[in-house]
Amino acid sequence: MGPREIWGRAGDAVRRRRWRSALPDCPRTTGCRFRAALPAGAVFAVPPEAAKRLVVEADRLMAGHVAYFGVARDDLVDPDWWYDPKTGRRAGHGYAFDVPYRDESAVGDIKQIWELSRHQYLTVLAAAYAITGEDRYAERVAQHLRSWWSINPPLRGVHWISGIELGIRLLSWVWIRRLLHGWQGAPALFENNPVAVEQVWHHQRWLAAFPSRGSSANNHVIAEAAGQFAAACAFPWFPTSARWRFGALRSLERHLRANTFDSGLNRELATEYHGLVLELGLAAVAEADASGVPVPGSVRDVLLRMTDALAAVVDSRLRPPRQGDADDGHGLVVDGAGTDRWASLLATGEAVFGRLDWWPTVTGTDVRTPLLAALIRPRRSRTTAPAAARPSTRPDHFPDAGLTILRGPGEIWCRCDGGPHGFLSIAAHAHADALSVEVRHDGVDVLADPGTFCYHGQPEWRRYFRSTLGHNTLQLDGADQSVSGGPFLWTRHARSRVLGMDTSDTGVVRWCAEHDGYRGSVHRRRVQLADGEWELRIVDEVRGPRRAVRLAFHLGPLITADLSGNRAVLTWSRDGEGRSATLDLPEQLSWRAHRGESDPPLGWYSLGFGRKEPSTTLIGTGFADGSQRFATVLGFHGQGAS
Repeated sequence: MGPREIWGRAGDAVRRRRWRSALPDCPRTTGCRFRAALPAGAVFAVPPEAAKRLVVEADRLMAGHVAYFGVARDDLVDPDWWYDPKTGRRAGHGYAFDVPYRDESAVGDIKQIWELSRHQYLTVLAAAYAITGEDRYAERVAQHLRSWWSINPPLRGVHWISGIELGIRLLSWVWIRRLLHGWQGAPALFENNPVAVEQVWHHQRWLAAFPSRGSSANNHVIAEAAGQFAAACAFPWFPTSARWRFGALRSLERHLRANTFDSGLNRELATEYHGLVLELGLAAVAEADASGVPVPGSVRDVLLRMTDALAAVVDSRLRPPRQGDADDGHGLVVDGAGTDRWASLLATGEAVFGRLDWWPTVTGTDVRTPLLAALIRPRRSRTTAPAAARPSTRPDHFPDAGLTILRGPGEIWCRCDGGPHGFLSIAAHAHADALSVEVRHDGVDVLADPGTFCYHGQPEWRRYFRSTLGHNTLQLDGADQSVSGGPFLWTRHARSRVLGMDTSDTGVVRWCAEHDGYRGSVHRRRVQLADGEWELRIVDEVRGPRRAVRLAFHLGPLITADLSGNRAVLTWSRDGEGRSATLDLPEQLSWRAHRGESDPPLGWYSLGFGRKEPSTTLIGTGFADGSQRFATVLGFHGQGAS
C-alpha cells in the first residue's frame, strides 16, 4: 500500500468506530417518485424462447429451489438470510465490522450467505412479473424484500461488510422497482415505504464512506460505483443524491479506464471479471440514459473496446478464455437458467454499439438485451467514427495484456499467456500461470485451464487451483513462478514478455515468450500451430543451473487419456461424434497420469465456483541442466485432419 491508501484506510477505521455508537440518520423525505421506468412496450421485444426460460426459472424459485456454487437449497419460500447451507452455520447479528467473515468456522461460507442477498433471484421474479403480469411473482418479491430489510438493519450483520455486495444489491433494487412498475403495490414497497427509503440511503451513505481503495480498487470499486450511481439516478430522493451521483460517475469513469487495457481486455486478466465489469458498466450507462444524466464519452468507449475484445477472444462456441479467478459473479441478472452469459453480452453489444463484420454470429436469445437496449441511447458516432476507432479485422494478439489466440482448422483454438501477472500490487485474482496454454477443439477443452473452485475456507484447494502446477506450464524446484502472500495477495510477480508472434498467411502461426519468475533461470516457451498438419507444437526451454522440472498438461473433463510411455492417446465426443488426438510428450521426462487426487490435490477441473470434478492431469518429472529443451506435440485426428 502507498501512503495515500494507508491514510485512507486509517480514516475508514476511525469512521467505523464512530458509526458503532452513532449511526448516521437518514434525512426525512417527501414526495419521492420513481421516474426511470422501462419505455412502453419494451418487454414485448423479449424473444418468446427467452421469456419461456425465464418463467421456468421463476417458477422454480417460487417453489423454493435455488443452487449457488454447487450447493442446492429448497428453503427459498422463506429464506434465512444469514444461513449457510454448505456448512450449516449461521452468522451472528453483531456490528458489521466486527464479524470475522473470512473465518468459515465462525460464520460459514460467506459467499453462500452473500449470494442470496445480492437479490438477483428477485430481479428474475420481477422480470417474470413484467412479462406475464402475474401478481404472485411481485408479491413474493415484496415479501422477501420486506423480510430482508427487517432482519438486516443498517450496519448489523454480514450483509453490511463488503462494498461490492451493497453495490450489486442496489442495482438489483433499481431493476426490481423498474420491472414491478406496472404492479399497483410497487410505490408502497419502495418510495412510499420509510424502511425501504432508509435502506437505500444507508446503502449509498456506506458506499460513499468506505470505497475500495488503492491495491483493492479492482472490480469491487466498479461494482460499488455502478450500484451507487444507479441508485442515485433512479432514487434521487435525498439532499445528497446529486453529489453521490456525481462522485459515483467520476469514480466509475476513472476506474473503468484504470481496470481496462487499451486493447479492451480487463487488467485483472481474469475473464469472468471482464464479464462482470462489462455488465456493470452497461447497466450504469442504461441508468444514466433512463434518467437523462450525461455520461462522459470515455465510459462508452471503454465498454465498446471491452465488447470488441470479448468478440475477438471467444472460441467457435462463444466461450472466452478460462483465465485467472472466476467466482460466477454477475452484475445484472434477469434471465432464466440456460441463457449463455457471453452470447448475451455480445448480443447487447450488437444492439448498443453495432456488430463488426468479423464478429462471431450470436444465435442465442436473452431477456436482458432488449431491456438494456430500450434504455441505452444508440451510439451517435457509430456512422461517423473514424475507421480506426474499431478493429477492421479480428485481433488475435493483445500486446498490453500479453494474450494471444492461435486459431487453426477444425475450430482449433489456443490461448497463449505472456502478459502481466495481475492487476495492482496485490494482483488479487491472478494465478501463477505465466506462459500457460489453453487448447480447445470445437469448443471442447483439450488442454484445459482447471479454473478456481474456491476462495475462503479451503486453503489447500485455493493454493492448488492458483498454483503453477495447476496450469499448463512448467514448474522448477516445486515452486510457483510468483510468490503468494495469502489467498488474494501475491508478494512477488513473475514478469513475462512476448518475444515474437507470427500470423502470416503461410499456414503457420507462431508465438514465443519468456518469464523471469524462477530466479537464476529463464523459462522460454514457443508454440506453433501448423495448418496442414492439424498439429500444435510446444517447445519449452529452460536456461540456467540444474533444477528439478515438472511439466503439467491438464486435460478437460470430457477427455479420456490412455498414457503409454511418453505418448497419450486422447479421445472424446462432440455432438455424438467421436474425436481423438495424440499427445507426444517430452521423452526426457518421466510421465504419470493423475486423476482426482486429494493429498495433495492434483487432477481436477472446476466448471464453476464451488464445484470440482476429477479430470486427468499428465505430469512429467525430471531435470533441466544448462539449456534444456522439451518438445510436446498435440496432433488432432478426424474431421478432415490428415
